[in-house]
Amino acid sequence: MKPITLFGKMLSFSRLKLHTDDLTAIQDELSVLLKDNTSVPVVLDSECKLDLSALIEMLWQMGVQPIGVVDGVLSEQANALRLATFPADGKRMERIKPTDSRPASIKADDTNANNAQSPETQSSEATPSGQAGESANQPVAQKEATATQTQTAPLGLDTADNTSKQEQGVTSSVHSQMLRSGQSLQHLGGDLIVIGGVNKGAEAITDNSLHIYGHGQGRLVAGATGDKHARIFCQKFNPTLVSVAGTYCLSDAIPPEMIDKAVQVSYDEDKGLIFTLMA
Repeated sequence: MKPITLFGKMLSFSRLKLHTDDLTAIQDELSVLLKDNTSVPVVLDSECKLDLSALIEMLWQMGVQPIGVVDGVLSEQANALRLATFPADGKRMERIKPTDSRPASIKADDTNANNAQSPETQSSEATPSGQAGESANQPVAQKEATATQTQTAPLGLDTADNTSKQEQGVTSSVHSQMLRSGQSLQHLGGDLIVIGGVNKGAEAITDNSLHIYGHGQGRLVAGATGDKHARIFCQKFNPTLVSVAGTYCLSDAIPPEMIDKAVQVSYDEDKGLIFTLMA
């Protein structure tokens, strides 16, 4: 056996955006947001210079685990402290809210209805190779295939948004409009239903199941906090990235027979992502 194995796995962590160098103000605000949450991994993204060493010490005492910084004003200090430095974003995503919300019972009803459409078939598997799009296929059944991508791209729901939604008691949410390029729709605490579709350059992210009743061309993420039972249901499936429970693949690794079809995506610990035609 080799001494190590290097592979990609998308991890869930939050970005802590800092708008001040006042550590006391940061601590007070975090105490309100986190409440009883502990062991929260974060990437620090600061708009102003501050004492990074003192900030890290404060965060650890609060149960927050800084794992790195976004490249910027803190990069030099991060290098000295041997923290990871993440590249700054390109085009900033516009955060939008769902146009409507639904009771929690919708989640079970919608999921059961979609599950009833899924044929029980055998699967073929694309094994992670360390390069996007490479695969080794086993005998393929007619309507189901699996694939796992082996790169890492942190996607997740921001801590501030999570706390806000939990306090409001939001469950499943509905967005009736098209998600345009540059828009990000994120939801915590239930299924996310997008009626208008997701354009390229947009993203729809939820910690439960994701339902797309149009063309899914952007980044589609379900089970963002690790829910292995989450699923993606898309009427016309052609995303740039698809992820369930932290395991994901890019467009060039998606089985070609699934493109522009009605598809269900689920997760299996042994097989990775499973793509199933729904019609």
